[in-house]
Amino acid sequence: MIRSVFLLVSSLALVPAAAAATDVVKVIKHPAYQKSVAVLDREHDRIVADIVTLTEIPAPPFQEKARGNAYLEMLRAAGLGDVEMDEEGNVLGVWRGTGPAGGPMVAIAAHLDTVFPAGTPIKVRREGTRLSAPGIGDDTRSLAVLLGYVRAMREAGVRTGRDILFVGNVGEEGPGDLRGVRHLFTKGRYKDRIKTFFSMDGTDGKRIVNGGVGSRRYRVTFKGPGGHSYGAFGLVNPMTAMSQTVVDLYRITPPKTPKTTYAASVTGGGTSVNSIPDQVYMEFDMRSVSADALAALEKQFLGIVAASVETENKARSTREGPISADPKLIGDRPAGGTPEDSALVQMARRAVEAHGLEPELTASSTDSNLPMSLAIPAVTIGSGGSGGRAHSLDEWIDVEKGASLKGMLPGLTMLLAAADLR
Repeated sequence: MIRSVFLLVSSLALVPAAAAATDVVKVIKHPAYQKSVAVLDREHDRIVADIVTLTEIPAPPFQEKARGNAYLEMLRAAGLGDVEMDEEGNVLGVWRGTGPAGGPMVAIAAHLDTVFPAGTPIKVRREGTRLSAPGIGDDTRSLAVLLGYVRAMREAGVRTGRDILFVGNVGEEGPGDLRGVRHLFTKGRYKDRIKTFFSMDGTDGKRIVNGGVGSRRYRVTFKGPGGHSYGAFGLVNPMTAMSQTVVDLYRITPPKTPKTTYAASVTGGGTSVNSIPDQVYMEFDMRSVSADALAALEKQFLGIVAASVETENKARSTREGPISADPKLIGDRPAGGTPEDSALVQMARRAVEAHGLEPELTASSTDSNLPMSLAIPAVTIGSGGSGGRAHSLDEWIDVEKGASLKGMLPGLTMLLAAADLR
């Protein structure tokens, strides 16, 4: 496996001398990189053991602290400096480069949280090389791979020109709303130093997420006077306005390019089957890879809510009071992107190709959305191997050593190229 990686160097060197290709060739030829790969190979079982250990520490949304504390000690044991947990709960450790203190740095992050609520039974089951447990691939494997990188780099004597910030961040999944990386880039102590960002999320080593799918999410609460379904018949009904909102939203034809979507997703409220409800609610999700398209859709949606309320107040009696709507923003993930022709994306492509994989550029909603929205070059990459059934109780990954190691190497190559391997 290791020998096949280096056989690719001669063919890669024939690529025109773009800086991105040159950096990748330089990294793969470097003795310290080759030794790092050998250490990852030798310590693969330890990485798998770390996956199991971390997976079995529950990390529900907003309850990541136990896993964070364990990860902090693991980063410290791996040899990083300035290891800490910040105010938001992110776990940070610094690989010190040879450049001046306080200079530009590269960050690589994997998220601590999973989608599973507190009380979900989590025990890793193993069948051959297949491991199954909630959250094992999204994103626990990535946390363990980052630890593997640090140990391998340390043993191999890697020297980089730039500092590297290793991050186990909170709040990537659903209601977390990117709170971990939002803090990292807006309030954290390194916010002005991070000039390149990698998010490691999922397993697919050939996937390069360079498009950030933004989202705006609302819970809209419709209120009215309520009353008996028979005795108060004819009064305004908040359910009607809510229903009209859904109908009119689904009359919108959003742009296909850039892809823009919406969904009415969760609803509830009411008192009894024989009562006009005094309160009902619905949650809505809107997404796009374009900030402008997302803003336009949001404006249309809020206009529909207001119009639906006005229509209902005109259609039925308001003698006991009108209905109203309270749209509350419950999710805000900024859209963004790192251009395909940027140095970072081109370097990522070369790194994937150098390890015998076919790069796939795609768009998704990940921790990279935040730096992308700030025009900081960022991509999301996989941690290697294969997996499936993410966000389900039977989530799984395969840790067969050949494919697992092969999928880890593009990320290490990118990281050391970005950090200026010396």
